Amino acid sequence: MIFSPAQLPAPLDVQALFGHPVPRVEADLGCGKGRFLLARAQAFPDTAFVGTDLQYGRLVRIREQARQRGLANIRLLHAESRYVLEYLFPPASLDVLYLFFPDPWPKRRHHRRRLVQASLLPLIYRVLKPSGLWHIATDHADYFTHIRRLLDADPRFLTVPPFVPSEAEKTDFERIFEARGLPIYRCSVQRTA
Repeated sequence: MIFSPAQLPAPLDVQALFGHPVPRVEADLGCGKGRFLLARAQAFPDTAFVGTDLQYGRLVRIREQARQRGLANIRLLHAESRYVLEYLFPPASLDVLYLFFPDPWPKRRHHRRRLVQASLLPLIYRVLKPSGLWHIATDHADYFTHIRRLLDADPRFLTVPPFVPSEAEKTDFERIFEARGLPIYRCSVQRTA
């Protein structure tokens, strides 16, 4: 259930990853401790979910929780998000992509390390199916402004109402930020045809 890029063909055959035809595929980039991924997979058992993260220990815990809950619709990739988008997911393979609370790299000299850059948008466009959705959330106002500027300037994406997770789906980060009274910035876009 946890795969490294070395174990997988590139591009990835998502149907083979699950061992059967899947009608819908959603991916959670940087799934963290998996609170959102597990809740979403439990609520939508007919949807295939792929979670990615660089911290292997987190993925092990998600795998164990998925087993305890009897969730067979989750696969985990021990890989960096950009690599997964660039090399593993084939074109038009995802119905929905989630990116919640990516590292904001707040210092100006580190902004080039941020995941969401102009160079990421063609990768997102490529892996989403036509009319596929990309949902983003962050607690960092400056990063959100940066993301909105990029998306607003790109005609390949149309702004749609933002995705708001259910209480059970809220990530650990979101729950911490809400408890501190910090605002959560959200946006969602849809891939044009």
